[in-house]
Amino acid sequence: MNHSMINSFVSMQGLQQKLDIISNNMANMNTTGFKRQEATFHDILTTTMRQPEAFQQAGRMSPLGLTQGWGAKLSQIQTILAQGSLKQTDSPTDLAIEGDALFEILIPSLDENGEPVQRAAWTRDGAFSLKPQPGDTENVYLTTREGHLVLNANDEPIAIPNNRRITVESDGTISVYNDLQPDQPPVAVGQLKLVQVVRPQLLQQLGDNLYTLPDEIDPALGEVLRVAATDGQNPEAAKVKVHQGFLEQSNVNMAEEITELMLTQRAYQLNAKALTSADNMMSLANSLRG
Repeated sequence: MNHSMINSFVSMQGLQQKLDIISNNMANMNTTGFKRQEATFHDILTTTMRQPEAFQQAGRMSPLGLTQGWGAKLSQIQTILAQGSLKQTDSPTDLAIEGDALFEILIPSLDENGEPVQRAAWTRDGAFSLKPQPGDTENVYLTTREGHLVLNANDEPIAIPNNRRITVESDGTISVYNDLQPDQPPVAVGQLKLVQVVRPQLLQQLGDNLYTLPDEIDPALGEVLRVAATDGQNPEAAKVKVHQGFLEQSNVNMAEEITELMLTQRAYQLNAKALTSADNMMSLANSLRG
């Protein structure tokens, strides 16, 4: 196989993956809290072919070296955590984050022995609701649309007493009111656990707008995610705020995605034409008769 075919074939594989990423971004333009992804490419290998010294003629300015590439491959898919616009809903259980933090929730999983367990996941989708849980008739719990429990700062599900109205402060503190007893002060029931992203390139998309970490990374080490502490020690945490009655829209810009789609399609077409041309040249060479 000649060099042009190898170069084109390898590059087309990476461009097809980029097209898949762009289409996923466009499909989730209206998904609450969705964060677009971006592809990064790098050269697989670049070699320099030396030419004979006889090519060095008087007046020749080009060097006696021919740079030859072998295509480019997709090296990284990074989640872009840029802020999306906030849409007001006035629903008390709709929450939006301003800043680079994520909500922590519990999702069902399996351990090494195949036994069902709960493990942590993260999301920007704050379209929560209050749902009862088996075995507890006195409280309802803050959950996602899929029914996953939202965690507080103590890594516990957030329980709300029945028939109570909730308010959420900008730091994530949740308080409940009893409308039947308006003279009673609000009661704090917990604080949302918010984690900030240190290395977004290591986040893995799980589906349903959820993020997880690779199995070999321990979340407790803080290498990828760290708790947005409110003790003042982390100045970046002070920039994180929770807005009640709002939902964050996706950060996908359709104009940018369409532009990127057109450029990627043109690059794919160019490599496809190069592959066709190389194939035609080989076919012509094979048909020659001495």
